[in-house]
Formats: sequence, structure tokens, C-alpha cells
Amino acid sequence: MASSSSYQFGTALRDIRATAPLIHNIANLVVTNVTANALLALGASPAMVENAEEVAEIAAIAGAVVINLGTISSSWAAAMRLAAASAQQAGTPWMLDPVAVGALGYRTRLAVELLEAHPAVIRGNASEIMALAGQSAGGKGVDSLAASDAAIDAAKDLAHRYATVVTVSGAIDYVTDGRRLAGIGNGHPIMSRVTGMGCTASALTGAYLAVLDDPFDAAVQAMATMGVAGDIVMANGGAKIGPGSFQTAFLDALYHLDGAMIAALVKLT
Repeated sequence: MASSSSYQFGTALRDIRATAPLIHNIANLVVTNVTANALLALGASPAMVENAEEVAEIAAIAGAVVINLGTISSSWAAAMRLAAASAQQAGTPWMLDPVAVGALGYRTRLAVELLEAHPAVIRGNASEIMALAGQSAGGKGVDSLAASDAAIDAAKDLAHRYATVVTVSGAIDYVTDGRRLAGIGNGHPIMSRVTGMGCTASALTGAYLAVLDDPFDAAVQAMATMGVAGDIVMANGGAKIGPGSFQTAFLDALYHLDGAMIAALVKLT
């Protein structure tokens, strides 16, 4: 087991709450409210800006940028290109959530194009990461038909190729920069029945990117935060918790979370 002492959970979370970094999200329309509220609960400041006339300006001044391909159009794709280019030029860390890449050709081509702007982190499920790496992968829309460990080699290859960090979400979340590999075993199966949990993980990764210099560290801490908050909800609510009540309780858990709780409960491998 990896030691939680390798990560400064308390310091990073305190920094988010002390500085309230501006996180620019080109978000999935289905979950814009969910991801904005999750960032607020954690202590960050969300900006949900999608139009091409503004994205470059806000990407340049934000603490981090999160680009989510969940609900795209031609105009949003243009805005994503502008935001990624602006973030790269300004030195703003940005992350890519390649929703349903591999299942649909247009978004797959767009994701590959966006990689040229060098995201600090890519987060997706196993099928999305395998497809983005050019490997054959089974996927059903936004759902993966492969376990997260099946995508470890693809994630390492993608990380090497684009000098980035890759997070593979699943029953165990894996984070790699091509050299280092961390597994986070927290979270509960009910999270897959609540819309926006993956998008929320990406948004929280953006918050940690804004306060940490090491994208690998930021990705690990974001996934640990997600998983531990989910565990706390189920430990407190048990069988009474369903998808609807989980979503509300999850925001409350994020709000009350602190670094000591994450360090004590995280399951790192």
C-alpha cells in the first residue's frame, strides 16, 4: 500500500479554501449545476463560460480550466479550441474529460486535436482512455465496458506521448504520469447511478491543479477526495441512501471534508 503521507492532503485542501481559485469550466450541460456546486462545496470558485467571445480571456486568468466533451456542438467545439490554446499560452493548467470518445467519431477527432494543446491531466473511464490512446475499446456511450485496470497500459502510453497525467476512473481509480502509478480504492457503486460523478471528478481535479504544482499529485488528491466523500456518505446513510439523496449528501460531505479525514480514510495502492 502507498502511504497517504506522500500527499499533502491538508495543505492542498486548505489552499483551495483559502484562495478560492477560479476554475473555468466548459462543462457538460447535463451536469453544469452539479459540478458548479461541487466546486463551491470544496471551496473553489466556478465559472461556467462557454461562448467563443469570452473563453480565451477567462482561460488566461483562471486558476485552471476544465474542458468536458459531454455535450458538444460546433460552436462549443470552437470555444474549446480557443480555451485550450489560451490556457496553453498563458501557462494555465487545463484538463480534458473525453466523454464518450471512441463511441462517436466527431468528439474523438476533437479530443485528439485538443491533445495538441497539452492538457495537464486527462480523466476518463477505461474505454475512453483506451480509445484516446488508439487502442480498441468497448464502450456504450458514456459508459465503459472495460475495467479500469485494463486501461493502465493505454494510460501510461498516453501520458508518455503527450507529457501529461492520465486518470482512469473505475472501481479502482488509477493515476499515472507514465512513470508513477497510484491506485485509489475509495468510492461506492452507487456513484455510477448518479449523473455527473465523473464530471465532478474532473472539476475537482481542476481545483487541485490550481493549487498544486504537480499534476500527478493534483489528480491523486482529487480522486481521493471524491472517493472518501462517497464513502462518508454511505457510512453515514447506509441503506437509506439512494441516488437522489446521495447527490445532496455528497455535496455536504465535500463541504465538511478536511485533509486529516482524507489522509485517514484514503485507500492508496
